[in-house]
Amino acid sequence: QVQLVESGGGLVQAGGSLRLSCAASGRTFSGYTMGWFRQAPGKEREFVAAIRWSSGNTFYTDSVKGRFAISRDNAKNTVYLQMNSLKPEDTAAYYCAASASTLYNGRYTFPDVYDYWGQGTQVTVSS
Repeated sequence: QVQLVESGGGLVQAGGSLRLSCAASGRTFSGYTMGWFRQAPGKEREFVAAIRWSSGNTFYTDSVKGRFAISRDNAKNTVYLQMNSLKPEDTAAYYCAASASTLYNGRYTFPDVYDYWGQGTQVTVSS
């Protein structure tokens, strides 16, 4: 059974940085697509970033391009989301997700295509 455990959230001032981690277990993730999503109170869950595990190809939503970076460590089976220049509008619960498929044509932006989800970690950015 695949398990995803996020960590690294917290309270940070605007302009600061955080690194989220997603420890994945239960199988090898070659061929998987890993994603980070976020959800603020009263809002829908939105795509933040994704990475194809095998190729390392990365994808971002426009609002985080140049500020966030997604990466993976094969040896540790861990996906990271480095978040720099944080803004108050980045405040949300952040979720790691895994799809058993290599996702193309922007499908990685849709929550419904992911098979597994972590429990989430809260990121709060103060102004």
